[in-house]
Amino acid sequence: MSGAQFIQDAWNSQAKWLIVLRPLSWLYRGGFLLNRKLYRCNIKKAYTAPIPVMVIGNITVGGSGKTPLLIHLVSYLQSKNIRVGVISRGYGAKGPFPTMVDLNSLPENVGDEPTLIVQSTDVPMAVGPNRQESIELLLSHYPIDLIISDDGLQHWALNRQIEWIVLDNNRGLGNEKLLPEGYLREPKSRLDQGIVIEHADHPTRAMHMHLEVAEPYLLNSTEAKAFNPQDDFYAVVGIGFPQRFYRTLERMGVQQFQCHEFADHYEYELEDLVFDDTNPIITTEKDAVKILALLKQNPSFARDIWVVPVDAVLSTACYDTLHQQLAAVGIEISHGLL
Repeated sequence: MSGAQFIQDAWNSQAKWLIVLRPLSWLYRGGFLLNRKLYRCNIKKAYTAPIPVMVIGNITVGGSGKTPLLIHLVSYLQSKNIRVGVISRGYGAKGPFPTMVDLNSLPENVGDEPTLIVQSTDVPMAVGPNRQESIELLLSHYPIDLIISDDGLQHWALNRQIEWIVLDNNRGLGNEKLLPEGYLREPKSRLDQGIVIEHADHPTRAMHMHLEVAEPYLLNSTEAKAFNPQDDFYAVVGIGFPQRFYRTLERMGVQQFQCHEFADHYEYELEDLVFDDTNPIITTEKDAVKILALLKQNPSFARDIWVVPVDAVLSTACYDTLHQQLAAVGIEISHGLL
């Protein structure tokens, strides 16, 4: 087990020993507050893009449902003839940066989430740790009305006109401590300072979302097969909150599965997919983009790998707020069916 996976498991189980990391959390808080103040006092200069920027992020480390939400919003805006471009840090990617993401990009070069976003929407997208460079690269290639930043809520170097904070109430805020004692990137009070999209099965806010499961599909076979939830599966996942995926499987009627967890953004090796029998693997779309790249290098791999796609379903209040926020920055969306 890697160090990243070890701490991730400790956060998800709210392990008691995490208290020994509290001094490091104090240092993190001090550095975070100082950096934010430097930008607010204009000692450090933030970049303002020539077109509106919308940031979709969260205050936690790990999965919150942010990527499915972003994919849904991009598809929705595209259907309304809004020219959208997306930027991302490209976590775990090798680069070089900044770089454009296209349908042939490899997850190892641009990141797993950017690969999934472009494969799902074919949106113009650039990745790199310097958001200004990514935006400038995007604008040099495409006419764009709106930039959506995948994550970057805590990236004060980028000014933004719209912020959406995804709060996963299925997971919660854990012990509500800052990194590394807990998995909060910012104090809980940050939720009072922006538009919060509650990701929950039983929401309490008007602006909320949930994930709807679509029909699973085979990643590595052209043969037509029907998905059988009664099969025995190996659940192979490298995401921030794997428990959500396991609950999804149970709701789908999948009862027999062995959990094989890896750290978020894990780079798979073929050995991770090898077991002593021929039972199929079941995984997420985010993991699938990395596994597919691996399978292309190993075409003889024969085990069935099922992928569970999910779609974000938003409340009416989310669309109403989106329309109002975009209108405030000069982007009008025609009214009609959502």
